[in-house]
Amino acid sequence: MTICCFSLQNNELILTDGNYQVIQRDNSVEVPYQIRVMGIYLVIEASNGLILMWDKKTSMFIKLSPTFKGQVCGLCGNYDGNENNDFTTRSQAVVVDAVEFGNSWKVSPTCPDVGILKDPCTFNPYRQSWSQKQCSIIQSVVFKDCHSQVDPTPYYDACVRDSCACDSGGDCECFCTAVAAYAKGCNEAGVCVAWRSPEICPLFCDYYNPPDECEWHYKPCGAPCMKTCRNPSGICSILIPPLEGRRFEVLN
Repeated sequence: MTICCFSLQNNELILTDGNYQVIQRDNSVEVPYQIRVMGIYLVIEASNGLILMWDKKTSMFIKLSPTFKGQVCGLCGNYDGNENNDFTTRSQAVVVDAVEFGNSWKVSPTCPDVGILKDPCTFNPYRQSWSQKQCSIIQSVVFKDCHSQVDPTPYYDACVRDSCACDSGGDCECFCTAVAAYAKGCNEAGVCVAWRSPEICPLFCDYYNPPDECEWHYKPCGAPCMKTCRNPSGICSILIPPLEGRRFEVLN
């Protein structure tokens, strides 16, 4: 089960097990926001220029309006265009160690520090060969058109680590979201890769079709915004990239 929560002024949004819950904490200033489903993602778009995209599993992406450049801090960096200083601690020191950086941003001082994490493939050696074999799709011909645009090596390494670590229920979940992250990077670089299959991380859209009809289709690199009952204008923020998932098509 994936659980995450974040605040938009007086509202706290809790994301858990594919669903969301909104809790009003007080009567302070409210930031208007919209929640909609786009493809396989739940997209939360706030009026202040913050966009959160969640695949309802283990992947979450945050986009900020350019007006936030140099105005933010924390675990996501400071958004100043310089990757070399993203590990800036709460005390404004730039460090190289991820654990030291993360511990500096604890919400409560009573929370214990995170220690140095053991390599998950060493901790779960019985999963290493499976993880390496499955994640090799990232370096295979399936993604060959993308390799020159987006370096597959860090994605492959992250896929192996995540797949080794994902050891309690849904053992394919971490693998699938890791590969989907590389496919998303390829898509944003202009290379659309249809990598899913009935054997590898399948998505079945036929479930949503009425009997004898074919209106829902899977799109690996669908349009970022469509007209829906929740979004009749069909207008979304330009910050939202094309997102994979099921799409409704009107057949003439």
